[in-house]
Amino acid sequence: MRELGWILLLPAAVLLIFYIGERLRSRKLRSDLLYINRKLAELANPDSTLGPERLLVVTGEPELRDLLGRINLLIDRAAQSASDHASAEQAMRRMLANVSHDLKTPLTVVMGYAEMLDRSPGLSEEERRGMLGQVYRKTVEVHERINAFFDLSKLEANDYDLPLAPVDAAELCRRRILGYFDLLRDRGIEIGLHLPEEPVWIYANAEALERILDNLLSNAIRYGADGGWLELNLNASPQSVRIEVIDRGRGIPASEQLRVFERMYTLDDSRNRGFQGSGLGLAIVKRLTERLGGTVSLESEPGIRTCFSLTFPASPYTPPGYSR
Repeated sequence: MRELGWILLLPAAVLLIFYIGERLRSRKLRSDLLYINRKLAELANPDSTLGPERLLVVTGEPELRDLLGRINLLIDRAAQSASDHASAEQAMRRMLANVSHDLKTPLTVVMGYAEMLDRSPGLSEEERRGMLGQVYRKTVEVHERINAFFDLSKLEANDYDLPLAPVDAAELCRRRILGYFDLLRDRGIEIGLHLPEEPVWIYANAEALERILDNLLSNAIRYGADGGWLELNLNASPQSVRIEVIDRGRGIPASEQLRVFERMYTLDDSRNRGFQGSGLGLAIVKRLTERLGGTVSLESEPGIRTCFSLTFPASPYTPPGYSR
């Protein structure tokens, strides 16, 4: 009879254990859900000083694990978005400070010369013309920097019309370097050219490509003139066309190379009278190159060699009377 009693009690014991387990499981699930709800409420509070924090719950429930994975993914994306926003705000503040500097300096010169012209009636004609020349040059400088700022804004807003057509990149490179020949000669800078005689076609916008090259060439002259060398190369393959602008000047430290294409970025010592620049040229180079379907890269060993490289897809276009 005693053995029969234990046999009859066994199912009841199993049911009791199962009931207790389900209650504990339900309590753990409830606790986990309360934890998740509390953490999400903290993260959603705009006044919260807490940083983005992943939800950590140990659970055997597959549905709950999937939910936690998706919530943590959203938290990671929100953290990245907040970081990008903070970086953008910092870049905007830096950009506004640099714009203010870049406009204030030439405008101060203009105001100074204008005041001298107004208050010095005894100036000679030669002195007066010299001052007016300075006023004109500084006014042109302000105009160019304002235009560069708005051009970059239009590029970033994708509001810059760039009709594409076959362009002979080799001939365009020759024309652009010829435009700097007198300046390079006056500064004692030697020129190295490696441009093929035959046409090298890319599908691009001639005006945009000219501006890209002008920005790179003027950048090399401004910051690399102390090296006494400027080189322009073009190498073509059936798949791509690579254009290189090389100088042997002071170069760009490795720690700065990832930032040179940012808006309003200039090296610290470039913000003096000898190395003033708007900080927009390389940003415009990057945006225009990307709009033309190309890429731009930088390699620099300070004091030895600095190379900006443009790579574009080769065009299948073949002009009349020319065979590949």
